[in-house]
Amino acid sequence: MKSTWSIGVACLLSSLIVNGCSVKKLAVNQLGDALSGGGDVFASDNDPELVGDALPFSLKLMESVLAETPEHVGLLTSLTSGFTQYAYGWVQLDADEIEDEDYDRAVELRERAIKLYERAMGYGMRGLDVRHAGFSDQLREDEEAALGRLRPDEVELLYWTGLAWAGAISLSLDNMDLVGDLAYVEAMMERALELDPDFDDGAIQTFFVTYEVSRMNAEGDPIENATRYYHRALELSDGQLASVYVAYAEAVAVETQNKELFVSLLNQALEIDVDQHPSTRLSNLIYQRRAEWLLNRLEWYFL
Repeated sequence: MKSTWSIGVACLLSSLIVNGCSVKKLAVNQLGDALSGGGDVFASDNDPELVGDALPFSLKLMESVLAETPEHVGLLTSLTSGFTQYAYGWVQLDADEIEDEDYDRAVELRERAIKLYERAMGYGMRGLDVRHAGFSDQLREDEEAALGRLRPDEVELLYWTGLAWAGAISLSLDNMDLVGDLAYVEAMMERALELDPDFDDGAIQTFFVTYEVSRMNAEGDPIENATRYYHRALELSDGQLASVYVAYAEAVAVETQNKELFVSLLNQALEIDVDQHPSTRLSNLIYQRRAEWLLNRLEWYFL
């Protein structure tokens, strides 16, 4: 009888412990789901400064939850996109804007942006490794085979990982080891384009607007290639994304030294009514700020 009672108590305690762990894991996963699905709140905000102040806390909270559920792909995706957007919209752009008055501070901000991009890329690679074991190692050994494993529902993670990597490279042109990774970024973005060419209102198309102008050993005329991507991005976004106009202005108008086109594109970006499409309000405000800054620097881009 005593033995049976002991066994029963042991089984009950084991059950409580296991179930307790399961409940905790379920709760953490649900919290992770909620946090990773909250991006729309930021995207529709009309105060970029407020969002910029709030993002670090939000990102650190997600990192804390991720520590409890390290294979939560939703959190890994949100951290990848979140750190990438924060690095660009609230660090890199600030560096550009203060460079004339405070060069040393601009350098510090760019170094910080690089670290943020690399952090984002690290989370992205972790997410891809969770989805496909050994992906990050295989990418460097056989990128075609590695990228061939990906599916359309993984384009968001792939896109933000590639964009973070590209951001780090763009600010590290003196780091030849990092610059040498550009081929992987190109392959990742081309795979993302292949899997979902219409992703996020033409986000991948917009990436190639900029990339084609600087692509090494590109097939065809780079300006024509960039222009093709530009028109497709305009079509997919109904002409309501300021980022598309800004990208074409900074890439093609500057490259061709077409000042009139440059001014026209940036004015079109500024004419977008950000309240017409709440889901892209924050992005449009950030790129409209970029457009205004560029218009005030015509002498830097055109002789």
